[in-house]
Amino acid sequence: MKIIRPIRSDDLPALLDMARNAGAGFTSLPPVPAFLAAKIALSEASFAADVDEPGHQRYLFVMEETDGGEIGACCAIEAACGLDEAFYNYRVGLAVHASRELGIYNSVPTLYLSNDLTGTSVLCSLYMRPDFRGAGAGKLLSKCRFLFMANHPQRFAKKVIAEMRGVSDEQGRSPFWEGLGRHFFTVDYAHAEHIVGTGNKAFIAELMPPHPIYTVLLPEAARAVMGQVHPQTAPALHLLEQEGFRYQGYIDIFDGGPSVEAPLEEIRSIRRAQVLTVFVGKPAPGAPCLIANTELGNFRCAYAEYAIKNGHITLPAELARALEVDGGDEVRISVMS
Repeated sequence: MKIIRPIRSDDLPALLDMARNAGAGFTSLPPVPAFLAAKIALSEASFAADVDEPGHQRYLFVMEETDGGEIGACCAIEAACGLDEAFYNYRVGLAVHASRELGIYNSVPTLYLSNDLTGTSVLCSLYMRPDFRGAGAGKLLSKCRFLFMANHPQRFAKKVIAEMRGVSDEQGRSPFWEGLGRHFFTVDYAHAEHIVGTGNKAFIAELMPPHPIYTVLLPEAARAVMGQVHPQTAPALHLLEQEGFRYQGYIDIFDGGPSVEAPLEEIRSIRRAQVLTVFVGKPAPGAPCLIANTELGNFRCAYAEYAIKNGHITLPAELARALEVDGGDEVRISVMS
């Protein structure tokens, strides 16, 4: 059985292994042991903190096999981005050039360096080893965060975003980076992403042009991938679209991947979630759902297919133990219809 729980300091080797195998584009968790250890420490402090409004907290979760304790996936929520240093995206806009006398009217897509998404909560750091996939694990990893947010809405912003990994080839080369960023940074894509991932974002403002960029001046290969996701990221994007996330014209300044967003209270799994009382016994089969306890530091979430009846749900003893609940406790359920 797979369970989601907050990360612990002794999970560092597993997290480092995932970071090393994720490849280019997994910028929020670069494979640097000291940096990852600091991320884990921040997560532990965030779960332990008394919070009334979103701030510098970052909640990092792992997926663990209850039989043997193997860890093969992770995901995270940043409570509010851009509070210490600027949070950058490109906003895709239009510049219109017209002449009535000449009978010319052209609308040209443009890129504006933007901080518009500052202060939003960010879904990030999602990665799953190939051998962990299947049997609802992808949905569990992506959507467990929504049950945690539903349990503790005061810890998060009113808008939630996710920056999706953009297109790159098997060697980690990004067409968008090659067509735009390289001209200003003169380093390869993986190196630039590594610099950002380790927290040095100030150089973006220092090196990127502050003026609008006309996309017609970019190579066709760069234009073609603007707002597009890496093939491996397409399933994650589909899950978020099911939850109501939409692309609103913001893309990553490095690989051109889209940012998608949704109001916190309108995310489907949050809006449809129910709080039910637990019975422990022999469950009846039912619809696929995510089940989470209502704890903070001891948060647990799992995928199951059990029936809901009269405001309660019956769980087998093994799952109740994994969720750290007893009969009479409350759980939050989100049915995945």
